[in-house]
Amino acid sequence: MAFNLFFSSLTIFFILASSIPSPSSADVPPANPISTGTACKDTLYPAFCRSVLPTNNNSANVYDYGRISVHKSLSSAHKFISLIDNYLHHSSFLTPSAIAALQDCRFLASLNLDFLLSSFQTVNTNSSVLPSIEADDVQTMLSAILTNVQTCLDGLRDTASAWSVKNGLSMPLANDTKLYSVSLALFTKGWVPKKNKTSKPPGKTPIGFRNGRLPLKMSRQHQAIYESVSRRKVLQTSNDGVVPVSDIVVVSQDGSFNFTTITDAVNAAPRSSNGSNGYFLIYVTAGVYQEYVSIGKNQTYLMMIGDGINQTVITGNHSFDDGWTTFNSSTFSVVGKGFVAAGITFRNTAGAIKHQAVAVRNGADLSTFYQCSFEAYQDTLYAHSLRQFYRECDIYGTIDFIFGNAAAVFQNCNMYPRLPLIGQFNVITAQGRTDPNQNTGTSIQNCTIKASDELASSNTTFDTFLGRPWKQYSRTVYMQSFLDDLINPLGWHEWIGDFALNTSYYAEFNNTGPGWNTSERVTWPGYHILNATGAANFTGSVFLLADDWLPQTGVPYSGGL
Repeated sequence: MAFNLFFSSLTIFFILASSIPSPSSADVPPANPISTGTACKDTLYPAFCRSVLPTNNNSANVYDYGRISVHKSLSSAHKFISLIDNYLHHSSFLTPSAIAALQDCRFLASLNLDFLLSSFQTVNTNSSVLPSIEADDVQTMLSAILTNVQTCLDGLRDTASAWSVKNGLSMPLANDTKLYSVSLALFTKGWVPKKNKTSKPPGKTPIGFRNGRLPLKMSRQHQAIYESVSRRKVLQTSNDGVVPVSDIVVVSQDGSFNFTTITDAVNAAPRSSNGSNGYFLIYVTAGVYQEYVSIGKNQTYLMMIGDGINQTVITGNHSFDDGWTTFNSSTFSVVGKGFVAAGITFRNTAGAIKHQAVAVRNGADLSTFYQCSFEAYQDTLYAHSLRQFYRECDIYGTIDFIFGNAAAVFQNCNMYPRLPLIGQFNVITAQGRTDPNQNTGTSIQNCTIKASDELASSNTTFDTFLGRPWKQYSRTVYMQSFLDDLINPLGWHEWIGDFALNTSYYAEFNNTGPGWNTSERVTWPGYHILNATGAANFTGSVFLLADDWLPQTGVPYSGGL
């Protein structure tokens, strides 16, 4: 049976591969011809780049080379999925942890295929610099592709029993990383505007929650359902700035409404919505929900509202020590585009002793969390990939408790370092940027960093650091935030030795509090003290192009400094 499935998957691959369109030039004036060497010199892997691009075309330009590299990336992604499927179809010799790592790789590879297909459609029909929002969309997807490959590789490396799988996949993963990096570099060079990418003047605070309430536009029936189970009074108005809702379901543990579990409500959501008719709203009444919730890639523009922090609680206890991959240890995971959550506590109760144990894994583009709480110890919030915004949230943890490689902005949030194990120290962020052309990083603006109650009442002193470089081009910025006296004067901590100290980017701007003083900070080449011009690059309007998508969520934000 496994043998037949393997050849079936190969057949499907060849059918799909044959359907991939060939690169073609758009009907626009051509860019200046350049040599392969010139096109490749600004990539991370110039020798590899020259080996995959044609060298005998004297009329090719950066757009031609970019189309070719994305086309090759698409073909390679198909092959990699078939390779993983082959291992999974012959998995009788693998341990459960190795199979789990492979399943993560399969899931991530399928996302990559989607991103590459979408990216190819754009580059195949454009041969000029794109408008900021279109360029940011593709650069975000190509950045996420590299993140997904790295996540797959990390999962395999963390699985000691998967040595044979690692040997078989290490070379394809290495080549794919180089190929995807070349595609990202060429796209950045040819299609991404060189000027500041904000499309609207920053600094405004658009429509948002009014008096702590969502400005939802509901039918009378929907509003009656909502208000009958909620203490809030939902604003019913036809004025501009109201967030439309296409449908609403209610989760209540007593069985008095639509569903008793959140998972059942999520499964009832429409597939592949573009959000034009409004959000599918899941209202989760107060209660402790012991379940693992996963919102898939086709469950888009879903909004989930609870009764508030510590009222509506979603909790689990999966951890790396108990056999889960870090990627799949989350209590709550979401990859569906346009997700919005408000008024919910997400919790992983595995404890510090279980090491990596994620409360939320977020890989949803244009996702927003408002007035939510994230509670765990090591690796609490996995801001995995794509564009994310967090406002007025509480985040608790110990080691690397905000980590990942999203383009993530945190505004008006509270970060609470907790009590770690003896011999450990606290690190708030571990950002995972692996390529200088990725438009990713962690921006922390107008937030408060204070010890949690359990740490503050402890008789033991533990160092707390703002971040450390998980990957080669790690990027994190703290701006206009309150840093309490628990912050070590060095501010930042190395990962191991001098790894990434030259290539990472860590910066601070106009912070306050006992821990703000930068006079004793690390002296790494990658550490910076910003002025207002530099800090503006990490604001919502610039870093996330927030003015183009955040207003529709109803969540308040500051576009500038």
